[in-house]
Amino acid sequence: MCKNKRMEYAIVALTVLFGAVLTFFSGFGLGTLMLPVFSLFFPLPVAVGATAVVHLSNNIFKFGIVYRHIHLSTLLRFGIPALVFAILGSLLLDVVGHLESFYSYSIGEKTFQLTPLKIVIGSLMIFFAWFDLDPRFSGWSMDRKWIPLGGVLSGFFGGISGHQGAFRAAFLNKAGLTKEQFIGTSNSIALIIDISRILVYVQTLDFMALADEKFLLITGVFCAFIGTYFGKELLKKTTMKGIQRLVGALLLIMGALFVSGIL
Repeated sequence: MCKNKRMEYAIVALTVLFGAVLTFFSGFGLGTLMLPVFSLFFPLPVAVGATAVVHLSNNIFKFGIVYRHIHLSTLLRFGIPALVFAILGSLLLDVVGHLESFYSYSIGEKTFQLTPLKIVIGSLMIFFAWFDLDPRFSGWSMDRKWIPLGGVLSGFFGGISGHQGAFRAAFLNKAGLTKEQFIGTSNSIALIIDISRILVYVQTLDFMALADEKFLLITGVFCAFIGTYFGKELLKKTTMKGIQRLVGALLLIMGALFVSGIL
């Protein structure tokens, strides 16, 4: 294996491992942290698909731990609209992904392209990083009558870019669930969204690019399992605001790099 390949594997492994652990005490999800990393190795639409595969694998692993606590009526009210709108969001990703660059600029000898997809993904990263970091939204929640709307928003944005966790948490916070039911139901909804969008991605994205880098993807899945296990065992009672703010700042920077066309 060449040195560059080893470096790629190390970057993916460390990021997924760190991200999977971090999700147990940070507002940021694994997919939010993985997307910028995979975008270094794949075209942006395919990077969304690669992130979805790792996210799905991680959620299947979690499902085996928490499925007994699913609150069925909440799952149905949230999950059905989430499924439908995850498909719609995934189809929109395909449409936006095929739109050509509308502006380019140069810095020195490097030329950067602005594309609608980069602007959409980058803007969503900035928005959800700000949403998680701003203390005004820390206790934000919606009345349980709006749960189907939460499914619409979570599914739609999950389909476009994988950013689904913030809306899911906000709309489930007042659903009258126990902590165990919240975790089990939230995981199941995430699983529904992941399966729905991947079924579309397989039809619309160049998944042959993932086949060519299958071991890179397998590395991500394996490290997600490890990070999830140790996150649950070691960090479930930990809060690390400093790290959360650091990661949030990095995500804001990465979003800005997408919007500017540098990534």
